[in-house]
Amino acid sequence: MNNHYHLIGIGGIGMGALASLLLAKGQQVSGSDLAANSMTQRLQREGATISIGHAADNVGSANIVVYSSAIRMDNPELQVAKKKNIPMLPRARVLAELMQDHIGITVAGAHGKTTTTSMISHLLMDAGLNPTTAIGGIVNGTNTNALLGKGKYFVAEVDESDGSFLNFTPRYSVITNIDREHMDYYHSMERVLSAYRQFIDQTKKDGIVVAYGEDPYLPNMLKASKRSYITYGLEKTNTIYANKITFDQFTSRFQCVYQGKPFGNFHLNVPGRHNILNALACIGVGIQLSIDFDTIDASLEKYRGVKRRFEIKGKFNNTFIVDDYAHHPTEILSTLAAARLIGAKRVVAVFQPHRYSRVQSLFNDFSQCFSLCDALIVTDIYAASEMPIEGITAQGLAQAIQSHRGKNNHTLYQSKDKLVETLLDIIQPGDLVLMMGAGDITRISEQLVRRLETVWPAIPNVIGEKVL
Repeated sequence: MNNHYHLIGIGGIGMGALASLLLAKGQQVSGSDLAANSMTQRLQREGATISIGHAADNVGSANIVVYSSAIRMDNPELQVAKKKNIPMLPRARVLAELMQDHIGITVAGAHGKTTTTSMISHLLMDAGLNPTTAIGGIVNGTNTNALLGKGKYFVAEVDESDGSFLNFTPRYSVITNIDREHMDYYHSMERVLSAYRQFIDQTKKDGIVVAYGEDPYLPNMLKASKRSYITYGLEKTNTIYANKITFDQFTSRFQCVYQGKPFGNFHLNVPGRHNILNALACIGVGIQLSIDFDTIDASLEKYRGVKRRFEIKGKFNNTFIVDDYAHHPTEILSTLAAARLIGAKRVVAVFQPHRYSRVQSLFNDFSQCFSLCDALIVTDIYAASEMPIEGITAQGLAQAIQSHRGKNNHTLYQSKDKLVETLLDIIQPGDLVLMMGAGDITRISEQLVRRLETVWPAIPNVIGEKVL
């Protein structure tokens, strides 16, 4: 049966993936968002009707209205749907319904979900299993984050931020880690843990959980559950672990050991220990699906990552401009650790805090997670849908970070509109410039690359005279 789905917040990465799948299944799709972006433009090309701005008339003839977690209940489109008794469904509910006729493989966790989901999706495609996929990021080398396949598997990144991952009952559950995150929704760590316990229990009885074995919470949860599981990590106590690890700039090599026996040697073209862990989760799923070593090995070597996950935006005079989505202290630490492995002269980090509530709840953690960069610029907080919180500012965060980093490790605040000029004064040949945040800082990295394309070749020895 064909339906007309109207998606409120259709320009978001998760809503965009759902819209693509619905369009591929032949459904009528319309949607709205506050501003046009690459996602809305792509969906228009795929056949969606897009409205910019939220208004009651946008709902039109829709018989199902879908909303993202960012949409408030007083949204005029939700209000008119309620008035007309049109079913209103959260995004995850619709995605879970699409998964019902497939063997579900879901990836949950505080960090690493998008990369792990894309690695697994890439593997299943390379194995000829023709999966349906829904990923929280645009995979490098493609222009999409969703694919309607003809095979029996459905690989999806699921969202713990609003508890919506509890809509799913997968055969295979991957959990990358658990962290103190999304306290605006959960309010306490115990509620976070309770949600993950339920998620584990919702794995089908004939299924299996693939989880990070060195997480402070997951091993005990798994032991207490009635579900089969395997663990992965860097310690020998795990079902799957990596040893003989070597790094070479943006690549790494390691030996994988499964159930105490060498499974094979792997080569990754994405940097950092955290990506080795993501790869181990992918290998674990591959083994459970009886995919042979040669296919897993070739797929992981060909994998080139996801946009905004240590994405190289440009290279000038051996200086790299890298854009990354890291916006939580744990992610920042992992990303900076990967940056140090590149062997750059200096790591110059630029951080755009994301949401006032996150800065407030994790203020002390943020103040202590930048020790691995040589220089740091903190720019304005990206509010998302939030109102400012009194006393929570980027300037105050920069001061707190400076107090932990010490006088010789410089930290400064700079407004977003002056970032590019400041960076042009600061960066030197051989630096790695790391732009981090979940907001619009990616646009700043693109502006910086465009300026360097013009300025640096003409005056290669001038940039860098001013040192932070």
